[in-house]
Amino acid sequence: MPKILYIILISFIVSNCSIKPVSKHHGIPFLEKKHKLLEINKSNKNDIQKILGSPSTTSKFDNDIWIYIERKQTQSKLKNFGKMVIYENNVLVLELNNNGMLKKKQFYNQDNMNELKISDYSTGQTFKKNSFVYDFMSSLRQKINDPLGQRAKKRKEINQR
Repeated sequence: MPKILYIILISFIVSNCSIKPVSKHHGIPFLEKKHKLLEINKSNKNDIQKILGSPSTTSKFDNDIWIYIERKQTQSKLKNFGKMVIYENNVLVLELNNNGMLKKKQFYNQDNMNELKISDYSTGQTFKKNSFVYDFMSSLRQKINDPLGQRAKKRKEINQR
């Protein structure tokens, strides 16, 4: 009887294993190949949308910058408990002129992104506990919680007894 259970358990485990790794894809597929079809000063907005589709995002400050993103993930080895690992990460930044023609294109892959330098500066905290703003907000909160001041009167009465 135990041998049959072991056989069933092992066959169940083996039948659920997959030889092909699980891969998740996000964004525009084959971005690296497709961006080579775009030519500066020859491709326009319609050509770009026909080749790549609509952009993943556009610039918030300037609508003439289109950004396309591609990311592929797969499960890591068994020793990392199947954690998802990024094996391809591409970004294409397209800058268009006023007429809708492609003015500039920049392609970043995973290696190029590692070379980008990010500023180490950070903004300090300007809201301190004993500042005027903190005192003002505390008194405002107290007035909102107890508009008639009833809690303070009750505390005085209890302390006087």
